[in-house]
Amino acid sequence: MIKNIIEEITQDPAFVEGLAWKKVDFDTNHYIFKEGEVGGSIFFIVTGELRVISNVELENHKHIHAGFWDLKAGDVFGEMALHETQTRSANVMGLTQGSLYELDGERLSIYLDANPIKGYLFYKYLFELISEKLKHSNHRVNSLFAWGMKIHEIDKEIVD
Repeated sequence: MIKNIIEEITQDPAFVEGLAWKKVDFDTNHYIFKEGEVGGSIFFIVTGELRVISNVELENHKHIHAGFWDLKAGDVFGEMALHETQTRSANVMGLTQGSLYELDGERLSIYLDANPIKGYLFYKYLFELISEKLKHSNHRVNSLFAWGMKIHEIDKEIVD
């Protein structure tokens, strides 16, 4: 569904390639963006796979780069920059070669306002996407919380 909407938007002469959007090719291990960078674009994967990676600081100033979400063709990411420039909260890196559309968030927002049917369908998809990401994040937090309790033997204290 979102693929059709994105294709319609990028083919519309009112949403000008090179100004409102561009096609970007990426390679394995190529960063689309890095955590902490400021950006105003959202992305649609045409081909290939990407991984969302976060920098996690452990004790003694050790760092790991935890992959916590894999993205594939047809996925949208960076959606928080749709209405305003945002600081990126994670790294996104290529797992394979591929291509994506980089859409200027501000221009896309204006376009969706001017095209309410496409706007409705786009925002409906975005709501479903964010809901799914929230469910995934909640599951991961609960799993990590349970793991932490087990490691610290807190569950024995609660049960006893």
